[in-house]
Amino acid sequence: MSQLYSLILASQSPRRKAFLSQLGYQFESISPDIDESLKPQETPHDYVARLALEKAQSIAKKSADATVVIGSDTCVVYQQRILGKPENLQQCREYLLLLSGTTHQVYTGVAVVQQALSKTSVVCTHVEFDEISDAEINAYWQSGEPKDKAGGYGIQGIGGQFVKTINGSYSSVVGLPLCETKQLLTQFNIFTPFNSTTTK
Repeated sequence: MSQLYSLILASQSPRRKAFLSQLGYQFESISPDIDESLKPQETPHDYVARLALEKAQSIAKKSADATVVIGSDTCVVYQQRILGKPENLQQCREYLLLLSGTTHQVYTGVAVVQQALSKTSVVCTHVEFDEISDAEINAYWQSGEPKDKAGGYGIQGIGGQFVKTINGSYSSVVGLPLCETKQLLTQFNIFTPFNSTTTK
């Protein structure tokens, strides 16, 4: 990465931090403070794009001019309904029964901001679930994993057992599309040890 820039991830998500570290980026993580409420008539695509940008902008406003900030947001969608993080077992059961035996979409927006300059990308991945029983839902809830996961499951954890097929980006479903993030950062002249040859 160019020494002229510092890089901040506008998230404390361990999954997003692990993905960025995996690619060799050196960065700091800071939690953004924004209103994540859905606006009237807002589509899932527009929702994650807006939140990703607002997260990055909220940190960029408080940072040095040369700082580049990455923001990201993910939502699980079933028939255009955004499924948030379940507040209790009843809501988790509702979400997982909707997804059981069907295909849903996971939208992830990623935005990169430096001062007034910003670039945004949205990735949509189709995920097909196996049939899920009530007993499996109860046991999964007791594991604690669904409580902070959009749609009530984590594909990278125990929830991966429900996934039959995935059409699109696995890393996007987890929370940060690696390919698109790398492409956006390259536009800001930030490279990993694995693509830095492009600067030579």
